[in-house]
Amino acid sequence: MNRYLMLRFAQALLVLWAAFTVSFVLLQVLPGDAILIKFQNPDLGLSPAQIAEMRLAYGADSPLWQQYLHTLWAMLRGDLGYSVQAGVPVSELIADNFPDTLRLALPGFALALLLAALLAFVSNLVGWRWLKNALQGLPSLFISVPTFWLGIALIQIFSFQLRWIPIINPGQWEGLILPIITLAVPISAPLAQILIRSIDEVQTQPFVAVARAKGAHYSGVLWRHVALNALLPALTVAGLLLGELIAGALITETVFGLSGLGQLTQQAVNNQDVAVLQAIVMISAVGFVAINLIVDLLTPLIDPRLHVYTGART
Repeated sequence: MNRYLMLRFAQALLVLWAAFTVSFVLLQVLPGDAILIKFQNPDLGLSPAQIAEMRLAYGADSPLWQQYLHTLWAMLRGDLGYSVQAGVPVSELIADNFPDTLRLALPGFALALLLAALLAFVSNLVGWRWLKNALQGLPSLFISVPTFWLGIALIQIFSFQLRWIPIINPGQWEGLILPIITLAVPISAPLAQILIRSIDEVQTQPFVAVARAKGAHYSGVLWRHVALNALLPALTVAGLLLGELIAGALITETVFGLSGLGQLTQQAVNNQDVAVLQAIVMISAVGFVAINLIVDLLTPLIDPRLHVYTGART
């Protein structure tokens, strides 16, 4: 087991290094220059010599390999760099905006789990075949709807037509209702699809037939015997969906005009603020790797067969 844990941690570090390297290279080849965008403004009245000094101070003229090593070493020390546009450390910008994104992402993910579970289990409990097919077809509809389109549609229906939820000057939590739904619906779709398939597969196992033969009610068998065995594939997919969760949160914040990492990312893209973009990419990568590492460590606890397998590799 110890060897398995060490291998998983080593893989996690390799993924983080790859994410840093790929994002660094891609951001460096983007057209534009954050320093020129900010300091070449005629209103600032800076001379070419002064702009050259600013580039030297930010290390923009250093060889690419030096910039790579400097940025990598700084991130290993927890230094996310300095925002050219904002004129403050990137860590301050992240600290100011990250809580707003979490306030949207965590309830959105919880609602996605709830929607997926309801679709999967209710569709197996209803007696009408047409209703079961309709419920099991909803995830395909959810996954095909673009996040930005869903957000605009919800605003049009619930804010402008029904006037249930104000979009202008809403309350602190009232303004999160539609964004949370917008974020949760697309993410719930793959989870529901995996749960539905997994439930169908588990129901074909012999222990389910034995439980039914002993007189157990179908709903009791579903909750007591099928549910836990069907959750394992969904748990793995839930960890993989973290990347989509972050991306969906960024789009949702932009559609609804919310503060958070989405707004910060949009501003950084417009201003070519590479340090901010690099930090956001790495925060997303760290969250993705951490969640999947936790899932890998939890799955042997749910399925003892996996525990025996990982233990055999020590």
